[in-house]
Amino acid sequence: MEKYLELIKNSYSGYWNYLKNEILLPNNWDNYFYGLIAISLIVWLLEALFPWRKNQSLFRKDFWLDTFYMFFNFFILNLIVLIALSNTVAEFLNDILGAVGLSLSSFQLFDSTDLPKWLGLLIFFLVNDFVQWNTHRLLHRFPFLWNFHKVHHSVKEMGFAAHLRYHWMEPVMYNSIRYIPLAIIANYSSHDVAIVYFFAIAIGHLNHANLGWDYGKLKYIFNNPKMHIWHHAKELPQHVRFGVNYGLTLSIWDYIFKTNYVPYDGRDIELGFEGDEHFPKDFLHQELYPLKTKS
Repeated sequence: MEKYLELIKNSYSGYWNYLKNEILLPNNWDNYFYGLIAISLIVWLLEALFPWRKNQSLFRKDFWLDTFYMFFNFFILNLIVLIALSNTVAEFLNDILGAVGLSLSSFQLFDSTDLPKWLGLLIFFLVNDFVQWNTHRLLHRFPFLWNFHKVHHSVKEMGFAAHLRYHWMEPVMYNSIRYIPLAIIANYSSHDVAIVYFFAIAIGHLNHANLGWDYGKLKYIFNNPKMHIWHHAKELPQHVRFGVNYGLTLSIWDYIFKTNYVPYDGRDIELGFEGDEHFPKDFLHQELYPLKTKS
């Protein structure tokens, strides 16, 4: 127990020092704090130059709420719980495996250092995105999980910052499910992983932006604003009542597994979910909503 308490303590102090240096002493290209700001400003500028819904304000409904969510979920949440929880669970899992003479490396499918870097990162990206696609489906399929995911679907006007409006339980869910698949294929530096995450952030911002793009033939590979807006549609036919277009970065999984749905130009469709008029409008009550609501 003492080992885990020390690990939790070190996780808090370590991430605090990391975050402080990211903000005050930026000296690397893979700075997540300023990288997020840069990507956000670029996509916001694109919204200003090429708005799909021309009557939508640049400071759309809930713009500042979503901006707060963006920084809270990407940084403060890590400081409060995610890093300590992730490190503790990882150590606990390693201890259990060690008790029977195993380790995660025992299950490693290949040594990523034996592959060209581009190929190793491509495999990491594909596995990560596929696991997230499946996790996203679970969030829609099970009422208990859907109550948490409603926070994301409470967006009524789409904009880049809506990408990171989600309940804190979602990253716990995503990270828990993808931990083992990534652990048995991945052995990459933080610089390498940053390439994948910056790309995912950029595509995620674009998916939620007020942009009428679908990337032409590339729409069958990459998720896009014209496809993702249907994921947020308030009304869907009965045969797809649990949701459509689950892709985070890639759309290819939806086309392969027949969960794609873009019946027509969805620029002006109503967003949200049934009963969203009663959903809390502020951050604190949105975070508390799943804990007070029966599945």
